[in-house]
Amino acid sequence: MEKKRVLIMGAAGRDYHVFLQYFKDNPYYEVVAFTQNQIPGIENRSFPKKLAGRLYKKNIPFYPESQLPKLIKKLKVDKVVFAYSDVSHEYVMHMASIAIASGADFYLLGPSSTYIENKIPIISVCAVRTGSGKSQTSRKIGQILRDWGYRVVAIRHPMPYGDLIKQEVQRFARYEDLDKGNATIEEREEYEPWINLEIPIYAGVDYRKILKKAEKEADIIIWDGGNNDLSFYKPDLHIVVMDPHRAGHELRYHPGEANFRMADVLIVNKIDTARKEDIKIVLNNIKQINPRAKVIMAESRLIVDKPELIREKKVLVVEDGPTLTHGEMKFGAGTVAAERFKAGSIVDAERYAVNSLKKVYRKYPLLKKVLPSMGYSKSQIKDLQKTINQAKCDVVIDGTPVNLERLIKINKPIVTVNYELHEVGKLDLIKVLKKFDRR
Repeated sequence: MEKKRVLIMGAAGRDYHVFLQYFKDNPYYEVVAFTQNQIPGIENRSFPKKLAGRLYKKNIPFYPESQLPKLIKKLKVDKVVFAYSDVSHEYVMHMASIAIASGADFYLLGPSSTYIENKIPIISVCAVRTGSGKSQTSRKIGQILRDWGYRVVAIRHPMPYGDLIKQEVQRFARYEDLDKGNATIEEREEYEPWINLEIPIYAGVDYRKILKKAEKEADIIIWDGGNNDLSFYKPDLHIVVMDPHRAGHELRYHPGEANFRMADVLIVNKIDTARKEDIKIVLNNIKQINPRAKVIMAESRLIVDKPELIREKKVLVVEDGPTLTHGEMKFGAGTVAAERFKAGSIVDAERYAVNSLKKVYRKYPLLKKVLPSMGYSKSQIKDLQKTINQAKCDVVIDGTPVNLERLIKINKPIVTVNYELHEVGKLDLIKVLKKFDRR
């Protein structure tokens, strides 16, 4: 039987997982290419034959997603597999139309085709959109379980934007591990808070190998999902975070809607800053789509180290990059802090953007005034530093989960903004986690 020729569409995350769990060593298919999107520069690599298995004698090439129609014809692709997240249903179907019109089938693999079996309990924390508050939820769960005496380990959705062989299995427990692993700003935003909690966090490329290592030092594992993707492991409890600032998106984005429908527990976050009518939309959608889920109402409470520096000052606001870009949020915690503590004005960061950051503003026209903390490479981190330092402002508000001063030299006073999940109402995380409490 002739092998079917497959192209996997991805963004350096689920696409590699889909390949390793479904297509590696599968004699019925040959993956001839990956397309890459969302993350700048990742298409300038290839999937190494060392990780690809016995059926592959060469690296599997990567291409920009924009070349999809040409690639289907040139490489005689039979099947296109869509394998990345935080995209609208409309976008997914545009890609399907391109594939079909070019002569290929279009596939979405469900989680049952790519789940990895686990030996110890796993709690998955996912979301309907990037920037909903999933990471703060994951960390609070980690703290609760640790206080109950459990050994807790987190496993993070992949962010391997460098050397895939070196990043096959990564463990971060100290700040030195971040430097050793050449972690990007996006990675540091996710890993630093876990290091502060003294809870190890794993990530990488091969999540079967990652799980084997994590299980050796854990009683319970938390899947800290990223980019509103699905869990790579079959969870014993599936928690999904919803964002009423983007009310209705839970029914319009992939695979956020799937997470929404699969959830055991739904957390409606940011109710302290969202409009009442938007909260009502989310709650009505829950009643219609997933009424069996338990619902927790929660606030995303700010922690501001020097609020007195904000009042009546010209501020530059730096926010979490992915939340603003493909997450499509127009603001984040830094903007909320600027308004709450009565900044004189928020300067227009786009005016001072240089090099790669100028391209970010062109690609994401919804961005207004605030500066996304883009840092996928050393050159982009330099662009971020230059943009901040040449901005004409009195104070920089750092609304990112990472400590920017660890990475770049900033020539202005800086106010650090963090945020924590705070449940309100009768149901909270302690109650939904009770089934794991064996004290």
